[in-house]
Amino acid sequence: MRALVARLRPFFFYAGLFSLVINVLLLVPPLYMLQVFDRVLASRSAETLAVLSVAAVVALLIMAILDVLRARLLAAAGAVLDRMLGPSVIDGLLAQTAKLSSAAHLNGLRDVNTLRSFLGGTGLMTLFDAPWLPFFLLVIFLFHPILGAVAAAGALLMMLLALANERLTRGPLERAQSEGRRAARFIDANVRNAEVVSALGMLPAVTRRWARLNDAALAEQGRAARAGGFFAGATKFARQLIQIAMLAAGAYLVVAQDVSAGVMIAATILLGRALAPVETLVAGWRSLVDARSAWRRLDQLLKDTPASERHTELPAPKGKLEVEKLVFGLKDKAILRGVSFKLKSGEALALVGPSASGKSTLARLLVGVWKPLAGAVRLDGADVSAWPRAALGPHIGYLPQDVELFGGTVAENIARLGEPDSAEVVRAAQRAHVHDLILRLSKGYDTEIGEGGQAVSPGQRQRIALARALYGNPRLVVLDEPNSDLDSEGEEALLRTLQGLKNDGVTIVIIAHRPSLLRGADKMLVLREGMVDRFGARTEVMERITARHAA
Repeated sequence: MRALVARLRPFFFYAGLFSLVINVLLLVPPLYMLQVFDRVLASRSAETLAVLSVAAVVALLIMAILDVLRARLLAAAGAVLDRMLGPSVIDGLLAQTAKLSSAAHLNGLRDVNTLRSFLGGTGLMTLFDAPWLPFFLLVIFLFHPILGAVAAAGALLMMLLALANERLTRGPLERAQSEGRRAARFIDANVRNAEVVSALGMLPAVTRRWARLNDAALAEQGRAARAGGFFAGATKFARQLIQIAMLAAGAYLVVAQDVSAGVMIAATILLGRALAPVETLVAGWRSLVDARSAWRRLDQLLKDTPASERHTELPAPKGKLEVEKLVFGLKDKAILRGVSFKLKSGEALALVGPSASGKSTLARLLVGVWKPLAGAVRLDGADVSAWPRAALGPHIGYLPQDVELFGGTVAENIARLGEPDSAEVVRAAQRAHVHDLILRLSKGYDTEIGEGGQAVSPGQRQRIALARALYGNPRLVVLDEPNSDLDSEGEEALLRTLQGLKNDGVTIVIIAHRPSLLRGADKMLVLREGMVDRFGARTEVMERITARHAA
């Protein structure tokens, strides 16, 4: 985050420069009043009043223009930060989610929006104005030391209130944010499973659980609101009290003929202006805490996401796959333990085993979505977890167990959301034997399928996703239960697709429970409790399994 924000230094430099001029020009009203009381009223000179008034209006006009420019400058800085952070945050979110990392970063784009709003709002401008408090105090000291002492004591009181507000509200505000995000993630998960929630009558239970999560957020928010309200009120009271004290001290000095009435009024106005940013900070402390928390989360997200480095471009792989002593686990649970096997280019592997044996985990490791704890998956000798994703993606075809499509047309989904190459899109659909099915849709390849593929059936969704996996010229295709939603026609088309891939020399790894998909496999690997139970030629492994079951 520091490296990114360093690019915004020109914005902050000019915003600080404008703040300097603005705060100097804020001396105009008290000095104008001082001159009116001490010169104009004493000399009864209309010409002097006219000159002073014109000068004051010009100065205030310049201050207003600079204030507008500063606001636009900071808003532009927020927009630039958004554009710089957006792609990096999306990369980090997808990487962390794909790697089953913590859900703490799921609101990363909201955090970017929070920072952008803070940069373009009054919070940052208040921070630019607050450091000028000593300057105004110095001017008041120049009027009279007693007035300066009263102003300094008042400023110290306001700063102590601000620090106490920080100490007592920061914890509840951050906990309220955390609990609020938990409740939001819970609802997001249930919205994605709305069909199950509705069909099984789970809505009352979902509502009760959300209410418990939300009540925790409301309780923390209530604590923060009570503390923040107390300090906001105390700050307003303190500011008014300080101004009264300043007026009292000024009146005493006027009676003692140490200062003029103009000095008394000017010092009071200056003090009010000096303390205004502190009061604004206390009143809007929540926005500052939100921005600071968003900064920390984004900083951690970017630290957890390795920076993209320049890599030597490797030649297109031919499909030779080597898995070397692969180990993977989550927390204290081992999922894969020492899995090793090799496939030549163009060979087809059937990956079978009981549920929870690690088949889908192995599939994700083969395509580089997850990184192993130990061991390696090598495609033509190169480690797929270290291969840049944008460079490896075109050579990989992957159909996950839970198929998701994206909002857009059928052609855009097959083209992996890139600019569709019509010839390649049709070729991928034909290789997946889904071309005729797509033509029967309302607008063919230009049919909008909606978010998540809502406009097509699960079987159609799975077949279109298979075409997406075959887009381009992938040399390694990993299919995780590709026939789970298919009817007999779809399964027959899938078998023809697998045979076509074998004829083209594509390396295939297919996870299946139905024996029909195992016929075209050259080799078979049986996983059991995360370890290789059997591996070899399909016929030999099938004979061993049959003999064991017979025994």
